[in-house]
Formats: sequence, C-alpha cells, structure tokens
Amino acid sequence: MKDILDVIKNVDTIYNSNSSLAVLKDFERVLDEMDVYVYDNWFDGELVSGPKIERHWVTCEFMWPAKKRPDPDGARRLVQLGCKIKYEKSEIIEPKKIRSPEDFRPGTKKGKLESRPIWLVTIAMPKKLVFDIFNSYMDRIREERKGDGPEKGKPPAGGAPAGAPPAAPPAGGAPPAAPPAGGAPPV
Repeated sequence: MKDILDVIKNVDTIYNSNSSLAVLKDFERVLDEMDVYVYDNWFDGELVSGPKIERHWVTCEFMWPAKKRPDPDGARRLVQLGCKIKYEKSEIIEPKKIRSPEDFRPGTKKGKLESRPIWLVTIAMPKKLVFDIFNSYMDRIREERKGDGPEKGKPPAGGAPAGAPPAAPPAGGAPPAAPPAGGAPPV
C-alpha cells in the first residue's frame, strides 16, 4: 500500500537534486524513443518512487488507476531491450475530497483518508540502455547544430539556391508561367 505523502516527498527530492532529475529525464527519453507511449494508458502513469540508481540498473515505480492498466505490449517492448518489468495491484491512501463536515477527520481540519485501487509498474532499466539512448540523442543534436541553415548545394525552402541571382523576366513581355505564390497574377 502506498501513501500519497510518500509520492509527494519523492517528487520533492527529485526536484531538489539535479542528478536525479537528469537521470529521470534520461529514463523517460528511453520510454519515448522506444514508442512505449503509443500503447494504451502508458502516458497516464505517475511516478511513485525513483529513480533508484544502482550499479547496473535504474529503477522507477509508476502508478495508474485500477481501471487504466497500462498495455502489457508496451512492457514487452522494454523487456526486449533488457528491462525488467513488474506489475502489481495495490492501493494508495489519499485524503478524501471535502464536500461536507462529515469528510473531516475528528478534531482536525484535514480530510478523512481513503484508499483507492491502483496498478503499480516497476521498471528496472539497464544503465547501458539509458546511456546509449542518451548518446544517440546527443549525436542527433550535434548533427542538427552542425547543419545550421540550408545544406550546401541544396536550395532553401524558397526554391532558388542561396546567393543565386533573381530569375530574369520572360522575353517579349510574355506573362509568367505561373502566378506568384500567395496572390493573384500581376496586372
């Protein structure tokens, strides 16, 4: 059974640690690059605990409402890459929404606690996979930065190569072959 306060403390710890946040972003990048979010309900998961960084593994635990179990095909995709996945039914304890005086805990101004069923999915991902995906992502970024602007020899989006003289008007006063983009033919 999980407690919503533990989830909040975990998120607070992540935001106060640059290294944990960086590892979590790299972990999420693997899920994104492997198209796990295409499968039903994977996008709706919430981090419960982690990232727990070990010598060869990075482990995170996510939760989903009981009626929105993540599609096991997404997990199979990760298992093929060497990840370990564990599904578990559990409950989370959270405060009840206050709608009437009966929803308060006796003697306090806090809501009564209630539990709701959830799915817990623990993903243990090899560190090597996380760093390989990160390196390929960085290689792509470097390639894009090298190629700022149009590639040599290829025309830019406008059509003519950069630095080319403007097209000469048609001989003999004949109308142009096609009207200019975005407007009517000249009068």
